[in-house]
Amino acid sequence: MKIAVEGCCHGELDKIYETIAYLEKKEAVKVELLLCCGDFQAVRNEGDLKCMAVPVKYRTMQTFYKYYSGEKKAPVLTIFIGGNHEASNYMQELPYGGWVAPNIYYLGYAGVIRYKGIRIGGLSGIFKSRDFRRGHHEFPPYNPDTLRSVYHIRNIEVFKLKQIQKPMDIFMSHDWPRGIYYYGSTGELLRKKKFLRQEVESNTLGSPAAEELLAHLQPSYWFSAHLHVKFAAVMQHAPKANAAPRVTKFLSLDKCLPYREFLQIVDFPDRPGSSEGLEYDPEWLAILKSTNHLQRTTPHPWNPPENNGLHDRWDFRPSEAAMMQVMEDLSGELAIPDNFSQTVPPYDPNKPQPHAPPSCTTNPQTTELCATFGLTDLYAHVCQGGGDLGRLQGSTGGEDDDDEDAHSVGSAEEPSEYPTDTSGFSSSINPDEITIEDEWEEEEGEEEGGAKSAAVKGDQLSAAEGHTPGRMVLPAPKSDAPNPSHMMNLPPPAHSTPAALPHATREREEDCEGEDEDASAVRILKRTSDESEAPGSKSTTPKIKRRNQVIYTTVEDDEGED
Repeated sequence: MKIAVEGCCHGELDKIYETIAYLEKKEAVKVELLLCCGDFQAVRNEGDLKCMAVPVKYRTMQTFYKYYSGEKKAPVLTIFIGGNHEASNYMQELPYGGWVAPNIYYLGYAGVIRYKGIRIGGLSGIFKSRDFRRGHHEFPPYNPDTLRSVYHIRNIEVFKLKQIQKPMDIFMSHDWPRGIYYYGSTGELLRKKKFLRQEVESNTLGSPAAEELLAHLQPSYWFSAHLHVKFAAVMQHAPKANAAPRVTKFLSLDKCLPYREFLQIVDFPDRPGSSEGLEYDPEWLAILKSTNHLQRTTPHPWNPPENNGLHDRWDFRPSEAAMMQVMEDLSGELAIPDNFSQTVPPYDPNKPQPHAPPSCTTNPQTTELCATFGLTDLYAHVCQGGGDLGRLQGSTGGEDDDDEDAHSVGSAEEPSEYPTDTSGFSSSINPDEITIEDEWEEEEGEEEGGAKSAAVKGDQLSAAEGHTPGRMVLPAPKSDAPNPSHMMNLPPPAHSTPAALPHATREREEDCEGEDEDASAVRILKRTSDESEAPGSKSTTPKIKRRNQVIYTTVEDDEGED
Protein backbone atom coordinates (compact mmCIF):
# COMPACT_ATOMS: atom_id res chain seq x y z
CA MET A 1 0.00 0.00 0.00
CA LYS A 2 1.42 3.36 -1.03
CA ILE A 3 0.83 6.22 1.40
CA ALA A 4 1.77 9.81 0.58
CA VAL A 5 2.96 12.00 3.46
CA GLU A 6 2.97 15.79 3.15
CA GLY A 7 4.45 18.44 5.45
CA CYS A 8 2.74 21.83 5.81
CA CYS A 9 -0.16 22.06 3.38
CA HIS A 10 -0.87 25.81 3.63
CA GLY A 11 -4.05 25.40 1.58
CA GLU A 12 -2.27 24.08 -1.51
CA LEU A 13 -4.55 21.10 -2.08
CA ASP A 14 -4.69 21.52 -5.85
CA LYS A 15 -0.91 21.45 -6.16
CA ILE A 16 -0.49 18.53 -3.80
CA TYR A 17 -3.05 16.41 -5.63
CA GLU A 18 -1.55 17.40 -9.00
CA THR A 19 1.87 16.27 -7.83
CA ILE A 20 0.52 12.94 -6.63
CA ALA A 21 -1.33 12.44 -9.94
CA TYR A 22 1.86 13.13 -11.86
CA LEU A 23 3.80 10.60 -9.82
CA GLU A 24 1.10 7.98 -10.21
CA LYS A 25 1.16 8.37 -13.98
CA LYS A 26 4.93 8.46 -14.34
CA GLU A 27 5.64 5.58 -11.98
CA ALA A 28 2.53 3.50 -12.76
CA VAL A 29 1.60 3.38 -9.08
CA LYS A 30 -1.55 4.10 -7.11
CA VAL A 31 -1.44 6.21 -3.95
CA GLU A 32 -4.22 5.08 -1.63
CA LEU A 33 -3.88 7.55 1.22
CA LEU A 34 -2.52 11.05 1.84
CA LEU A 35 -1.43 12.17 5.32
CA CYS A 36 -1.00 15.92 5.93
CA CYS A 37 0.94 17.04 9.00
CA GLY A 38 -0.79 20.34 9.77
CA ASP A 39 -1.35 23.91 8.60
CA PHE A 40 -4.02 22.39 6.40
CA GLN A 41 -6.09 25.61 6.24
CA ALA A 42 -9.60 24.25 5.69
CA VAL A 43 -11.01 27.71 4.91
CA ARG A 44 -14.60 27.53 3.69
CA ASN A 45 -15.41 31.22 3.26
CA GLU A 46 -14.39 34.74 4.26
CA GLY A 47 -15.69 34.26 7.79
CA ASP A 48 -13.24 31.41 8.33
CA LEU A 49 -10.36 33.62 7.22
CA LYS A 50 -10.96 35.78 10.29
CA CYS A 51 -10.36 32.70 12.46
CA MET A 52 -6.90 31.94 11.07
CA ALA A 53 -3.82 33.41 12.78
CA VAL A 54 -2.26 35.33 9.89
CA PRO A 55 -2.07 39.10 9.27
CA VAL A 56 -5.35 40.54 7.98
CA LYS A 57 -4.01 41.78 4.66
CA TYR A 58 -2.68 38.29 3.85
CA ARG A 59 -5.88 36.40 4.58
CA THR A 60 -6.61 35.04 1.12
CA MET A 61 -8.73 32.13 -0.06
CA GLN A 62 -6.71 29.15 -1.23
CA THR A 63 -8.24 26.04 -2.80
CA PHE A 64 -9.91 24.11 0.01
CA TYR A 65 -13.31 25.77 -0.55
CA LYS A 66 -13.56 24.01 -3.92
CA TYR A 67 -13.48 20.64 -2.15
CA TYR A 68 -15.87 21.81 0.56
CA SER A 69 -18.40 23.15 -1.95
CA GLY A 70 -18.32 20.03 -4.12
CA GLU A 71 -16.75 21.77 -7.11
CA LYS A 72 -13.94 19.27 -6.73
CA LYS A 73 -13.48 16.00 -4.84
CA ALA A 74 -10.23 14.88 -3.28
CA PRO A 75 -8.85 12.20 -5.63
CA VAL A 76 -7.01 10.53 -2.74
CA LEU A 77 -8.43 9.76 0.70
CA THR A 78 -6.84 12.44 2.88
CA ILE A 79 -6.27 12.45 6.64
CA PHE A 80 -4.85 15.49 8.40
CA ILE A 81 -4.10 17.05 11.78
CA GLY A 82 -4.22 20.72 12.70
CA GLY A 83 -1.20 22.99 12.96
CA ASN A 84 -0.84 26.63 13.98
CA HIS A 85 -2.38 28.22 10.89
CA GLU A 86 -5.90 26.85 10.67
CA ALA A 87 -9.51 27.99 10.32
CA SER A 88 -9.91 27.26 14.01
CA ASN A 89 -13.67 27.75 14.14
CA TYR A 90 -14.14 24.91 11.64
CA MET A 91 -11.66 22.66 13.43
CA GLN A 92 -13.52 23.22 16.70
CA GLU A 93 -16.75 21.96 15.16
CA LEU A 94 -15.05 18.55 15.03
CA PRO A 95 -13.19 18.12 18.34
CA TYR A 96 -13.30 14.32 17.97
CA GLY A 97 -12.58 14.40 14.24
CA GLY A 98 -14.73 14.11 11.16
CA TRP A 99 -15.07 14.88 7.47
CA VAL A 100 -14.24 18.48 6.55
CA ALA A 101 -15.08 17.74 2.90
CA PRO A 102 -15.85 14.58 0.95
CA ASN A 103 -12.85 12.22 1.21
CA ILE A 104 -10.93 14.57 3.56
CA TYR A 105 -10.87 13.57 7.25
CA TYR A 106 -9.67 15.56 10.27
CA LEU A 107 -8.39 13.67 13.33
CA GLY A 108 -9.65 16.25 15.85
CA TYR A 109 -7.75 17.67 18.82
CA ALA A 110 -6.32 14.16 19.10
CA GLY A 111 -7.50 10.98 17.47
CA VAL A 112 -6.86 7.42 16.39
CA ILE A 113 -8.52 5.68 13.45
CA ARG A 114 -7.76 2.72 11.18
CA TYR A 115 -7.34 2.39 7.46
CA LYS A 116 -7.15 -1.12 6.00
CA GLY A 117 -5.81 -2.41 9.29
CA ILE A 118 -3.20 0.35 9.71
CA ARG A 119 -3.60 2.24 12.97
CA ILE A 120 -3.13 6.00 12.51
CA GLY A 121 -3.06 8.52 15.35
CA GLY A 122 -2.41 12.22 15.58
CA LEU A 123 -2.20 15.27 17.83
CA SER A 124 -3.25 18.67 16.45
CA GLY A 125 -1.70 22.02 17.27
CA ILE A 126 1.63 23.09 18.72
CA PHE A 127 3.00 23.04 22.25
CA LYS A 128 3.01 26.20 24.36
CA SER A 129 3.66 25.74 28.06
CA ARG A 130 1.48 28.60 29.26
CA ASP A 131 -1.68 27.10 27.72
CA PHE A 132 -0.90 23.41 28.16
CA ARG A 133 -2.78 22.97 31.44
CA ARG A 134 -5.86 24.96 30.44
CA GLY A 135 -9.17 23.71 29.11
CA HIS A 136 -10.42 24.37 25.59
CA HIS A 137 -11.86 27.75 26.53
CA GLU A 138 -11.46 29.54 23.18
CA PHE A 139 -14.50 29.95 20.95
CA PRO A 140 -15.50 32.43 18.21
CA PRO A 141 -15.43 35.33 17.99
CA TYR A 142 -11.78 35.10 18.97
CA ASN A 143 -9.78 37.98 20.41
CA PRO A 144 -6.11 38.45 19.47
CA ASP A 145 -5.04 36.15 22.31
CA THR A 146 -7.51 33.31 21.81
CA LEU A 147 -6.95 33.42 18.05
CA ARG A 148 -3.50 32.04 18.82
CA SER A 149 -4.03 30.01 21.96
CA VAL A 150 -6.91 28.04 20.39
CA TYR A 151 -4.49 25.73 18.58
CA HIS A 152 -2.14 25.16 21.50
CA ILE A 153 -1.99 21.55 22.69
CA ARG A 154 -3.71 20.75 26.02
CA ASN A 155 -2.69 18.22 28.62
CA ILE A 156 -6.10 16.49 28.49
CA GLU A 157 -5.38 15.34 24.91
CA VAL A 158 -1.92 14.08 25.86
CA PHE A 159 -3.40 12.33 28.89
CA LYS A 160 -5.92 10.52 26.67
CA LEU A 161 -3.22 9.41 24.24
CA LYS A 162 -1.12 8.08 27.10
CA GLN A 163 -3.91 5.64 27.97
CA ILE A 164 -3.31 3.79 24.68
CA GLN A 165 -1.73 0.36 25.12
CA LYS A 166 -2.12 -1.33 21.74
CA PRO A 167 0.62 -0.84 19.09
CA MET A 168 0.50 2.24 16.88
CA ASP A 169 1.58 2.09 13.24
CA ILE A 170 1.64 5.78 12.33
CA PHE A 171 1.47 8.91 14.46
CA MET A 172 1.41 12.54 13.31
CA SER A 173 2.20 15.78 15.11
CA HIS A 174 2.72 19.26 13.72
CA ASP A 175 5.71 20.24 15.84
CA TRP A 176 8.55 17.82 16.49
CA PRO A 177 9.02 15.68 19.57
CA ARG A 178 11.74 17.33 21.61
CA GLY A 179 15.11 15.59 21.24
CA ILE A 180 14.33 13.72 18.01
CA TYR A 181 17.09 15.71 16.26
CA TYR A 182 19.67 13.64 18.16
CA TYR A 183 18.59 10.50 16.30
CA GLY A 184 19.32 11.71 12.77
CA SER A 185 21.89 13.84 11.00
CA THR A 186 21.95 16.74 13.46
CA GLY A 187 24.79 18.40 11.58
CA GLU A 188 22.87 18.41 8.33
CA LEU A 189 19.83 19.87 10.09
CA LEU A 190 21.93 22.72 11.50
CA ARG A 191 23.49 23.39 8.12
CA LYS A 192 19.99 23.90 6.74
CA LYS A 193 18.61 25.80 9.74
CA LYS A 194 21.53 27.53 11.45
CA PHE A 195 19.34 29.48 13.84
CA LEU A 196 18.22 26.26 15.56
CA ARG A 197 21.68 25.52 16.95
CA GLN A 198 21.20 26.97 20.43
CA GLU A 199 17.92 25.15 21.01
CA VAL A 200 19.27 21.89 19.63
CA GLU A 201 22.36 22.06 21.81
CA SER A 202 20.26 22.87 24.89
CA ASN A 203 17.60 20.30 23.93
CA THR A 204 14.80 22.88 24.06
CA LEU A 205 13.66 22.61 20.44
CA GLY A 206 10.36 20.82 19.95
CA SER A 207 7.48 19.68 22.09
CA PRO A 208 8.11 17.96 25.45
CA ALA A 209 4.55 16.61 25.28
CA ALA A 210 5.25 14.96 21.91
CA GLU A 211 8.54 13.64 23.30
CA GLU A 212 6.61 11.95 26.09
CA LEU A 213 4.10 10.48 23.64
CA LEU A 214 6.87 9.19 21.39
CA ALA A 215 8.35 7.29 24.32
CA HIS A 216 4.94 5.91 25.32
CA LEU A 217 3.39 5.06 21.95
CA GLN A 218 6.57 3.97 20.12
CA PRO A 219 4.88 3.98 16.70
CA SER A 220 6.51 2.45 13.64
CA TYR A 221 6.40 5.85 11.90
CA TRP A 222 6.14 9.39 13.27
CA PHE A 223 5.52 12.20 10.78
CA SER A 224 5.83 15.94 11.52
CA ALA A 225 6.22 19.31 9.80
CA HIS A 226 6.28 22.89 11.20
CA LEU A 227 10.00 23.66 10.89
CA HIS A 228 9.85 23.64 7.07
CA VAL A 229 12.76 21.29 6.58
CA LYS A 230 13.11 17.65 5.64
CA PHE A 231 14.69 15.64 8.41
CA ALA A 232 14.80 11.88 8.97
CA ALA A 233 15.71 9.99 12.11
CA VAL A 234 15.51 6.46 13.45
CA MET A 235 14.99 5.94 17.17
CA GLN A 236 15.31 2.63 18.98
CA HIS A 237 13.24 2.60 22.14
CA ALA A 238 14.05 0.89 25.38
CA PRO A 239 12.17 -2.42 25.55
CA LYS A 240 8.92 -2.58 27.51
CA ALA A 241 8.68 -5.49 29.92
CA ASN A 242 9.66 -8.64 28.01
CA ALA A 243 8.81 -7.26 24.59
CA ALA A 244 11.43 -6.73 21.91
CA PRO A 245 12.61 -3.13 21.55
CA ARG A 246 10.60 -1.13 19.04
CA VAL A 247 11.99 1.24 16.41
CA THR A 248 10.35 4.48 15.22
CA LYS A 249 11.19 5.99 11.86
CA PHE A 250 10.74 9.76 12.13
CA LEU A 251 10.29 12.02 9.13
CA SER A 252 9.60 15.73 8.98
CA LEU A 253 8.78 17.33 5.64
CA ASP A 254 8.80 20.84 4.21
CA LYS A 255 5.94 23.00 2.99
CA CYS A 256 4.51 22.87 -0.52
CA LEU A 257 6.83 25.30 -2.30
CA PRO A 258 9.31 25.29 -5.21
CA TYR A 259 12.52 23.36 -4.60
CA ARG A 260 11.20 21.96 -1.35
CA GLU A 261 11.00 18.38 -0.13
CA PHE A 262 7.37 18.46 0.89
CA LEU A 263 6.00 15.07 -0.17
CA GLN A 264 7.12 11.50 0.30
CA ILE A 265 5.56 8.20 -0.74
CA VAL A 266 5.93 5.31 1.68
CA ASP A 267 5.21 1.67 0.89
CA PHE A 268 3.34 0.15 3.81
CA PRO A 269 2.79 -3.62 4.02
CA ASP A 270 -0.77 -4.70 3.24
CA ARG A 271 -2.81 -6.20 6.05
CA PRO A 272 -4.65 -9.16 4.50
CA GLY A 273 -8.24 -9.53 5.62
CA SER A 274 -8.56 -5.90 6.72
CA SER A 275 -11.69 -3.91 6.05
CA GLU A 276 -11.81 -1.26 3.35
CA GLY A 277 -12.08 2.42 4.16
CA LEU A 278 -11.72 4.32 7.42
CA GLU A 279 -12.76 2.71 10.68
CA TYR A 280 -13.17 3.83 14.26
CA ASP A 281 -10.63 2.50 16.74
CA PRO A 282 -12.37 0.72 19.65
CA GLU A 283 -9.58 1.39 22.15
CA TRP A 284 -9.58 5.11 21.38
CA LEU A 285 -13.36 5.43 21.59
CA ALA A 286 -13.32 3.62 24.94
CA ILE A 287 -10.75 6.14 26.17
CA LEU A 288 -12.91 9.05 24.99
CA LYS A 289 -15.89 7.65 26.87
CA SER A 290 -14.02 7.07 30.13
CA THR A 291 -12.31 10.48 30.14
CA ASN A 292 -15.27 12.57 28.98
CA HIS A 293 -15.92 13.89 32.49
CA LEU A 294 -12.39 15.31 32.63
CA GLN A 295 -12.98 17.77 29.80
CA ARG A 296 -13.10 21.44 30.68
CA THR A 297 -13.86 24.72 28.92
CA THR A 298 -12.26 27.07 31.44
CA PRO A 299 -8.85 28.76 31.23
CA HIS A 300 -7.97 27.72 34.78
CA PRO A 301 -4.92 25.43 35.09
CA TRP A 302 -5.64 21.77 35.63
CA ASN A 303 -3.58 18.66 36.16
CA PRO A 304 -4.75 15.20 35.07
CA PRO A 305 -5.46 12.62 37.76
CA GLU A 306 -2.43 10.96 39.33
CA ASN A 307 -1.83 8.18 41.79
CA ASN A 308 -1.19 10.62 44.61
CA GLY A 309 -4.06 9.86 46.98
CA LEU A 310 -6.19 12.75 45.72
CA HIS A 311 -8.16 10.90 43.04
CA ASP A 312 -10.49 7.94 43.02
CA ARG A 313 -9.25 6.98 39.55
CA TRP A 314 -6.12 7.87 37.62
CA ASP A 315 -5.75 4.90 35.26
CA PHE A 316 -8.08 5.15 32.26
CA ARG A 317 -6.60 2.39 30.15
CA PRO A 318 -9.65 0.66 28.67
CA SER A 319 -10.53 -2.91 29.52
CA GLU A 320 -11.62 -5.51 27.01
CA ALA A 321 -15.15 -5.10 28.35
CA ALA A 322 -15.05 -1.35 27.67
CA MET A 323 -13.92 -1.97 24.10
CA MET A 324 -16.66 -4.56 23.62
CA GLN A 325 -19.16 -1.97 24.83
CA VAL A 326 -17.91 0.35 22.08
CA MET A 327 -18.62 -2.38 19.56
CA GLU A 328 -22.14 -2.71 20.96
CA ASP A 329 -22.63 1.05 20.76
CA LEU A 330 -21.74 0.82 17.07
CA SER A 331 -23.84 -2.31 16.52
CA GLY A 332 -20.67 -4.08 15.44
CA GLU A 333 -20.04 -1.66 12.56
CA LEU A 334 -16.69 0.13 12.90
CA ALA A 335 -16.78 1.86 9.49
CA ILE A 336 -16.76 5.64 9.85
CA PRO A 337 -19.97 6.85 8.20
CA ASP A 338 -19.70 9.02 5.13
CA ASN A 339 -21.82 11.73 6.74
CA PHE A 340 -20.19 14.98 5.67
CA SER A 341 -22.50 17.96 5.45
CA GLN A 342 -21.89 21.66 4.92
CA THR A 343 -22.44 23.78 8.01
CA VAL A 344 -21.81 27.20 6.43
CA PRO A 345 -22.15 28.47 2.84
CA PRO A 346 -18.98 28.00 0.79
CA TYR A 347 -17.01 30.85 -0.72
CA ASP A 348 -18.36 32.08 -4.04
CA PRO A 349 -15.74 33.93 -6.14
CA ASN A 350 -18.55 35.67 -8.04
CA LYS A 351 -20.20 36.94 -4.85
CA PRO A 352 -17.45 37.85 -2.40
CA GLN A 353 -18.51 38.69 1.16
CA PRO A 354 -15.45 40.26 2.77
CA HIS A 355 -17.42 41.32 5.85
CA ALA A 356 -18.90 37.90 6.60
CA PRO A 357 -18.60 37.20 10.36
CA PRO A 358 -16.98 34.05 11.75
CA SER A 359 -19.39 31.19 12.29
CA CYS A 360 -19.98 29.28 15.51
CA THR A 361 -22.03 26.33 14.33
CA THR A 362 -22.59 22.83 15.62
CA ASN A 363 -21.66 20.01 13.28
CA PRO A 364 -24.06 17.07 12.75
CA GLN A 365 -21.13 14.65 12.68
CA THR A 366 -20.10 15.64 16.20
CA THR A 367 -23.70 15.64 17.38
CA GLU A 368 -24.16 12.08 16.12
CA LEU A 369 -20.89 10.82 17.60
CA CYS A 370 -21.61 12.40 20.98
CA ALA A 371 -25.10 10.90 21.04
CA THR A 372 -23.73 7.45 20.23
CA PHE A 373 -21.05 7.39 22.91
CA GLY A 374 -22.32 9.84 25.51
CA LEU A 375 -19.63 12.43 24.82
CA THR A 376 -19.82 16.19 25.34
CA ASP A 377 -19.86 18.47 22.31
CA LEU A 378 -17.66 21.22 23.74
CA TYR A 379 -18.35 23.62 20.88
CA ALA A 380 -22.11 23.24 21.11
CA HIS A 381 -22.03 23.47 24.89
CA VAL A 382 -20.32 26.86 24.89
CA CYS A 383 -21.85 28.33 21.73
CA GLN A 384 -25.31 27.60 23.09
CA GLY A 385 -24.53 29.29 26.41
CA GLY A 386 -24.08 26.12 28.44
CA GLY A 387 -21.49 27.61 30.79
CA ASP A 388 -18.00 26.43 31.66
CA LEU A 389 -17.59 22.68 31.99
CA GLY A 390 -14.78 23.09 34.49
CA ARG A 391 -17.09 24.94 36.87
CA LEU A 392 -20.01 22.56 36.38
CA GLN A 393 -17.97 19.45 37.03
CA GLY A 394 -15.54 20.83 39.56
CA SER A 395 -11.80 20.48 39.60
CA THR A 396 -10.53 16.99 38.91
CA GLY A 397 -6.90 17.97 39.17
CA GLY A 398 -6.80 17.88 42.94
CA GLU A 399 -5.69 21.51 43.19
CA ASP A 400 -7.06 24.87 44.22
CA ASP A 401 -8.12 26.78 41.12
CA ASP A 402 -6.68 29.95 42.63
CA ASP A 403 -3.27 28.40 43.20
CA GLU A 404 -2.03 28.17 39.62
CA ASP A 405 1.58 27.46 40.56
CA ALA A 406 0.94 24.79 43.15
CA HIS A 407 2.12 21.68 41.35
CA SER A 408 4.53 22.58 38.57
CA VAL A 409 7.57 24.49 37.46
CA GLY A 410 8.65 25.70 34.06
CA SER A 411 7.53 28.64 31.97
CA ALA A 412 7.80 32.08 33.47
CA GLU A 413 4.39 32.86 32.00
CA GLU A 414 2.66 29.89 33.56
CA PRO A 415 4.06 26.78 35.21
CA SER A 416 4.58 23.68 33.13
CA GLU A 417 4.30 20.11 34.28
CA TYR A 418 7.52 19.37 32.40
CA PRO A 419 10.45 20.13 34.77
CA THR A 420 12.86 20.64 31.88
CA ASP A 421 10.52 22.71 29.75
CA THR A 422 12.16 26.01 28.86
CA SER A 423 9.85 27.04 26.04
CA GLY A 424 8.88 30.13 27.96
CA PHE A 425 12.45 31.37 28.20
CA SER A 426 14.01 30.48 24.86
CA SER A 427 16.69 33.04 24.04
CA SER A 428 17.40 31.55 20.62
CA ILE A 429 16.89 34.21 17.97
CA ASN A 430 15.47 32.93 14.73
CA PRO A 431 16.43 35.58 12.16
CA ASP A 432 13.89 34.14 9.73
CA GLU A 433 10.98 33.80 12.11
CA ILE A 434 7.69 35.23 11.01
CA THR A 435 6.75 36.32 14.43
CA ILE A 436 3.07 35.65 14.04
CA GLU A 437 2.84 32.18 15.47
CA ASP A 438 6.15 30.51 15.01
CA GLU A 439 6.29 30.43 11.23
CA TRP A 440 9.74 29.08 10.37
CA GLU A 441 11.40 30.30 7.18
CA GLU A 442 14.80 29.84 5.60
CA GLU A 443 17.65 32.29 5.46
CA GLU A 444 18.47 33.97 2.18
CA GLY A 445 22.00 32.67 2.31
CA GLU A 446 20.83 29.13 3.00
CA GLU A 447 18.51 29.21 0.01
CA GLU A 448 21.06 30.47 -2.52
CA GLY A 449 22.95 27.24 -2.96
CA GLY A 450 19.74 25.28 -3.19
CA ALA A 451 18.23 27.56 -5.78
CA LYS A 452 21.30 27.30 -7.98
CA SER A 453 21.36 23.53 -7.94
CA ALA A 454 17.60 23.25 -8.40
CA ALA A 455 17.67 25.56 -11.42
CA VAL A 456 18.49 22.52 -13.53
CA LYS A 457 15.06 21.07 -14.27
CA GLY A 458 13.51 17.72 -14.88
CA ASP A 459 15.71 14.80 -15.76
CA GLN A 460 18.76 17.07 -15.79
CA LEU A 461 18.78 17.11 -12.00
CA SER A 462 21.92 15.42 -10.80
CA ALA A 463 21.59 12.76 -8.15
CA ALA A 464 24.97 13.83 -6.80
CA GLU A 465 24.11 17.48 -6.08
CA GLY A 466 24.72 18.56 -2.52
CA HIS A 467 21.43 20.44 -2.19
CA THR A 468 19.37 17.39 -3.03
CA PRO A 469 20.99 14.12 -1.97
CA GLY A 470 20.70 11.50 -4.67
CA ARG A 471 19.73 8.94 -2.06
CA MET A 472 17.49 9.28 0.90
CA VAL A 473 19.72 8.75 3.90
CA LEU A 474 18.40 7.46 7.20
CA PRO A 475 20.51 7.03 10.30
CA ALA A 476 20.83 3.63 11.85
CA PRO A 477 18.57 3.05 14.85
CA LYS A 478 20.03 4.42 18.07
CA SER A 479 18.89 5.11 21.58
CA ASP A 480 21.05 7.89 22.94
CA ALA A 481 24.05 8.56 20.73
CA PRO A 482 23.96 12.13 19.40
CA ASN A 483 25.55 11.26 16.07
CA PRO A 484 24.75 8.32 13.77
CA SER A 485 27.39 5.63 13.63
CA HIS A 486 26.61 4.79 10.04
CA MET A 487 24.02 5.57 7.37
CA MET A 488 21.74 3.38 5.30
CA ASN A 489 21.97 4.19 1.61
CA LEU A 490 18.76 3.77 -0.34
CA PRO A 491 17.91 3.32 -4.02
CA PRO A 492 18.23 6.39 -6.31
CA PRO A 493 15.36 8.63 -7.48
CA ALA A 494 13.33 7.75 -10.52
CA HIS A 495 11.17 10.71 -11.52
CA SER A 496 11.37 14.40 -12.36
CA THR A 497 9.31 17.45 -13.21
CA PRO A 498 5.95 16.91 -14.91
CA ALA A 499 5.92 18.58 -18.31
CA ALA A 500 2.15 18.79 -18.38
CA LEU A 501 1.71 21.79 -16.07
CA PRO A 502 2.64 24.80 -18.28
CA HIS A 503 -0.36 26.76 -17.00
CA ALA A 504 1.03 26.97 -13.50
CA THR A 505 2.68 30.16 -12.37
CA ARG A 506 6.42 30.11 -12.10
CA GLU A 507 6.16 29.97 -8.33
CA ARG A 508 4.08 26.81 -8.59
CA GLU A 509 6.00 24.80 -11.19
CA GLU A 510 6.77 21.34 -9.96
CA ASP A 511 9.95 19.35 -9.96
CA CYS A 512 9.42 15.85 -8.65
CA GLU A 513 12.55 14.13 -7.52
CA GLY A 514 12.28 10.67 -6.06
CA GLU A 515 14.14 8.67 -3.52
CA ASP A 516 13.39 5.20 -2.16
CA GLU A 517 13.45 4.23 1.51
CA ASP A 518 15.01 0.78 1.87
CA ALA A 519 12.43 -1.94 1.31
CA SER A 520 9.72 0.58 2.10
CA ALA A 521 10.17 2.33 -1.25
CA VAL A 522 9.71 6.03 -0.71
CA ARG A 523 9.89 8.92 -3.13
CA ILE A 524 10.62 12.57 -2.43
CA LEU A 525 8.80 15.20 -4.46
CA LYS A 526 10.01 18.73 -4.82
CA ARG A 527 8.63 21.73 -6.66
CA THR A 528 10.76 23.99 -8.84
CA SER A 529 10.49 27.59 -9.88
CA ASP A 530 12.32 30.15 -11.96
CA GLU A 531 12.08 32.68 -9.16
CA SER A 532 15.41 34.21 -8.21
CA GLU A 533 16.87 35.83 -5.15
CA ALA A 534 18.78 39.02 -4.65
CA PRO A 535 22.41 37.84 -4.64
CA GLY A 536 24.84 38.74 -1.94
CA SER A 537 22.29 39.59 0.69
CA LYS A 538 23.99 39.98 4.05
CA SER A 539 21.08 41.21 6.12
CA THR A 540 20.59 39.46 9.43
CA THR A 541 16.88 39.53 8.71
CA PRO A 542 16.41 37.79 5.36
CA LYS A 543 13.89 38.55 2.70
CA ILE A 544 11.14 36.05 3.32
CA LYS A 545 10.30 33.59 0.59
CA ARG A 546 6.55 33.83 0.03
CA ARG A 547 4.12 31.34 -1.40
CA ASN A 548 1.33 32.29 -3.76
CA GLN A 549 -0.65 35.25 -2.46
CA VAL A 550 1.80 35.75 0.38
CA ILE A 551 -0.06 34.53 3.40
CA TYR A 552 2.56 35.33 5.98
CA THR A 553 4.54 38.43 6.80
CA THR A 554 6.95 39.57 9.48
CA VAL A 555 4.91 41.41 12.05
CA GLU A 556 5.23 42.44 15.66
CA ASP A 557 3.96 39.70 17.91
CA ASP A 558 4.81 39.41 21.56
CA GLU A 559 4.08 35.70 21.71
CA GLY A 560 7.34 34.44 20.18
CA GLU A 561 6.29 30.78 20.28
CA ASP A 562 8.63 27.86 20.05
